[in-house]
Amino acid sequence: MHVLVVHNRYASAQPSGENKVVDQEVALLRAAGHRVETFERRSDDIAARSLPGKAAVPLLVPWNPSVRRELAARLRAQRPDVVHVHNVFPLLSPAVLAACADAGVPAVATLHNYTQVCPPGTLQRDGQPCTECVGSSVPLPAVRHGCYRDSRLATVPLAVSLTANRRRWWTGVERFFCISAAQRDVLVRAGMPAERLAVKHNFVPEPDVRRTGPGEHVLYLGRLAETKGLRLLMAAWDEIADGGGAGVPLVIAGTGPLEAEVTAWAVGRDDVRYVGLYGPEECRRAIARAVAVVAPSTWLEAFGLVVVEAMAAGVPAVAAGHGAFTELVEDGVTGLLHRPREAASLASCLRRITDGPERNQEMGRAARLRYERGFSPAVGLERLVEGYRTAIAGRTEILGGNK
Repeated sequence: MHVLVVHNRYASAQPSGENKVVDQEVALLRAAGHRVETFERRSDDIAARSLPGKAAVPLLVPWNPSVRRELAARLRAQRPDVVHVHNVFPLLSPAVLAACADAGVPAVATLHNYTQVCPPGTLQRDGQPCTECVGSSVPLPAVRHGCYRDSRLATVPLAVSLTANRRRWWTGVERFFCISAAQRDVLVRAGMPAERLAVKHNFVPEPDVRRTGPGEHVLYLGRLAETKGLRLLMAAWDEIADGGGAGVPLVIAGTGPLEAEVTAWAVGRDDVRYVGLYGPEECRRAIARAVAVVAPSTWLEAFGLVVVEAMAAGVPAVAAGHGAFTELVEDGVTGLLHRPREAASLASCLRRITDGPERNQEMGRAARLRYERGFSPAVGLERLVEGYRTAIAGRTEILGGNK
């Protein structure tokens, strides 16, 4: 199969689960013998633009005409079987869908978040769940509240794009890949075409190292942001420390807007280590040495990549009991679910996961089995190719019906 992958890569200064997923899927398809090429833009390149060029970026968010021309020409020249769209913000825009239509190539799209129904894609405002814009044809509440980067001006291009391109997305994509059933439910309720929405969990490559003992730390791995539950985790860990500690340190790896706050909180403590941004190999080894991985997100995560990476290494997770985590983590079997946004509940789960080594290792073995059955490369490849074939068949039926 000949696949063209379209993706606007996120800035490299912070960890990006989407970039990782795209790279892993490309490698998986190529290893299976498929021909895969990429059409990309990089957010890192914005910094090198002239001042007028930087000022023009918001205007490209709803529509980038040069991308349409360039991609359409490439599609006509190379004739891939299918185009797989990932992120299009901010430099690609939904013009990529028009290019696919121009060239008559079917498109599939992975929905990594909720940008189809929420301009910033988080379904959250001021640290609390928010669905004001879900189901609305014009997301004015997002603009009024400045939901993207706490800025009304920065939110406007996203709101305009969502409003202007809603129909183009919903009719121009043959198959949407939702990365969890929880995400699909939200999108169906928002009015997206249910028949085009398929659940395809992200897969995780087989790790080169797995846990062999009880573990030596609790690990938080990801972006240092409030939506990821960092402040909640700090409050819960302080509660545990006041009660005598967990017996192992908390290791926090990543970068983000709360980095200074996390750094200051960790200074002078022997029960907390902030280690900065880990590379891929460091991440894998840190997970394999963990008693548990903690994912206390306060927003409704559409997936939860670090939880599945922990499963692959035979490590249980402590995660928030909402969003995709409820289908990834079987409470009490492969990990523990805490009550969302409740520090006391998170602290209780962290105590439980660190108190009983035998029970912890039993959960780790169950987590590994769950990975093998649902999130391995073999399963990921099968579901990915199945989605492509469905999209190609759907496009063929449409063309046949128009003859």
